[in-house]
Amino acid sequence: MEICNTCPSISEEDLRAALAELKTYVDITEEDLMKIYVLAVRHARVRRSTMVPVRTVMTEHVVFATRDMSIHEAARLLSEHKITGMPVISEDNRVIGVISEADIYSPEGTKKENTVNRLLRRLRGKPEKVIEGGGRVEDAMNTPPITTLPDADIKEVAAVLDMHRIKRLPVVDLAGKLLGIISRGDIIRAVGKNH
Repeated sequence: MEICNTCPSISEEDLRAALAELKTYVDITEEDLMKIYVLAVRHARVRRSTMVPVRTVMTEHVVFATRDMSIHEAARLLSEHKITGMPVISEDNRVIGVISEADIYSPEGTKKENTVNRLLRRLRGKPEKVIEGGGRVEDAMNTPPITTLPDADIKEVAAVLDMHRIKRLPVVDLAGKLLGIISRGDIIRAVGKNH
């Protein structure tokens, strides 16, 4: 019995073989199992039809920094491109961190470090670490980076952005190499087009 044109056909023999492979008792008839399969295929079709993949709305031309770039150069890039953050990539184009305005312009020009460590440093009377003029992006970037894949649904990405209170996510392939970036603005524009 064929379920759909794009799905492999499943016969009652296939169901019997699958049940036998489980090697455990399942209190369900083959007919009920086939109904569950048909309903699952229908739900999957609906889910896929409403899904908007990241790759369809992401920005492919990405402004990025490298770990050895100076803080001043990173600040210039952010200002020049009117963005508030960007991915940091390695020599082989893998995303290794993210740097934002907040990371560069931390209070009192201090080096970004764990809040507990800063508190302990102050309690011990030790001076703040200051990023010198030659400070590097690797001194201020956030690691590990939060990223997404190009086939992820923008609804999932929106939830991640909201949960982490961030504005953008680098889009990477399975090897972690930069493919693009998706921002809250990209998601809002996509939702506006689809409704």
